[in-house]
Amino acid sequence: MAKNKDKCDLGTCFLCTHCLPDWIPAISAARKNIIVKKGQQIFKEGDPVTGIYFVYSGTVKVHKKWDKEKELILRFAREGDIVGHLGLGSTEFYPVSATAIKAGIICYIEMPFFESTLQVNNNFVIKLMRFFANELQESEKRMRNLAHMPVKGRVAQAFISLKNKFGLNEQGFINIELTRQDLASFTGAAYESLFRTINDFIDEEIIEISGKSIRIKNEATLLKLTEEEQQAG
Repeated sequence: MAKNKDKCDLGTCFLCTHCLPDWIPAISAARKNIIVKKGQQIFKEGDPVTGIYFVYSGTVKVHKKWDKEKELILRFAREGDIVGHLGLGSTEFYPVSATAIKAGIICYIEMPFFESTLQVNNNFVIKLMRFFANELQESEKRMRNLAHMPVKGRVAQAFISLKNKFGLNEQGFINIELTRQDLASFTGAAYESLFRTINDFIDEEIIEISGKSIRIKNEATLLKLTEEEQQAG
């Protein structure tokens, strides 16, 4: 049977990989595949919670309002990742927004079916709990860094995190293209501060920039910067 490029393959995302094989047909019947364009908002902060999203292809940024004009990017989601799970709390509204920064396909599961999935699939529940625990640890670490780590250390940490998350392409660049504004939002830095820090890193031959692509030339120095800045904070 020919593969439909507009539908997920029921074997890649966080949901399908951790559920019982016998549950996959139910997922197939319940899922809704959404084709998203670059810059398209999947849901926004304050929207009523209706379901959970899984990234089949493309890249999504999860972000939150910082003040009237700024946003803070909390994380990036890639193929296989879950999005919208922060809406599983006691509130009935998404506390964050999700926007595609690379076109792709999103698999959407409505909340009643998701709750049925939790009741039937014990392994999925265990994996989800571990995922929440890991994400909570990362969130606490990021908030601590935002409060205590100067911009240079936060930018260095961001480059390392992006490399670990997305890997490298054939040219050795981090396999995600980000605007300077998204980098500023991810590091919690003012655009001007980020721009100066990136220029310093380029002059010191720590990184290389080509358009929106970043190549780490000296990861040891970046790691050292994060350690020094953490100790200074």
